[in-house]
Amino acid sequence: MDILKVLENRYSTKQFDQSKKLDKGQLQVIEQLLQKSPSSTNIQPWHFLITTTDEGKKRVAKGAQDFYAFNESKILNASAVIVFATQIDPTRMHLEDVLNQEASDGRFIQAETKEQTRAVRELFANMHKLDHKDYQHWAEKQVYLNLGQFLLGVATLGLDAIAMEGVNLKVIDEEFSLRDKGFTTSVVVAVGYHEKHDFNKNLPKSRLPITKVIEYVDGE
Repeated sequence: MDILKVLENRYSTKQFDQSKKLDKGQLQVIEQLLQKSPSSTNIQPWHFLITTTDEGKKRVAKGAQDFYAFNESKILNASAVIVFATQIDPTRMHLEDVLNQEASDGRFIQAETKEQTRAVRELFANMHKLDHKDYQHWAEKQVYLNLGQFLLGVATLGLDAIAMEGVNLKVIDEEFSLRDKGFTTSVVVAVGYHEKHDFNKNLPKSRLPITKVIEYVDGE
C-alpha cells in the first residue's frame, strides 16, 4: 500500500452514492479501526453508534435539520454513519473495565505493574477532572485521535468519508439517550462511496506548503 497515495486521494466527500452498501467484512474493519485507536494512558473515553439502515440514518439526521440541513443528505445517502461520542466523566467502573481488560489481554507481566498503571491513569483522569476541570475537553482530544486514524483507515479500504461537526449535538444526544449513558456527541462521520458528480472529488488538494508548517530544530 502506498500511504502517500492514500493521503492524496482521501478527501471530504460531499455527495454519496446511496445505492452502494458496505459488506460485512468492511464493517468488521470499521469496528476494528474504532476499537484499536490509541488514547492517552489508554483510557479509551469514547462510545460509538454505527448505523447502516435507512431508519437509523434518519434518526441521526434529526441532528441535521434547520441550520445544519446542509449535512442531512450526507447522512441519509452514506453507506454507514458513525456517531463519535465522548465520555463525560471518568467513572470508577470505566477505569476498572479498562484495567481488567488490560490484565485479561496479558499486559501486566508483574503484579505491581497493574497497580502502577491504575495509579497513573487515575492521576491523569483526576487531574483533568478535579484540578484542570477540563476532563470532557481532554477526553474529546482522545476521540479526535481516534477520528484521525479512522479517516485514514477507511481511506485505505477504498472508502470515502466526511467528518461533520455541523450537527445539533444535543438532538443526537437526546435521540440516543447518550447523556444518560455518560457520553455526549462530538462528531458524526459518514462513510461510503462518492457519487460520480461529487464536485469535491476532482478538485486539487490544497494544503499549506511543508516549509510553512514544518520546522526542523537542533540544539541551542
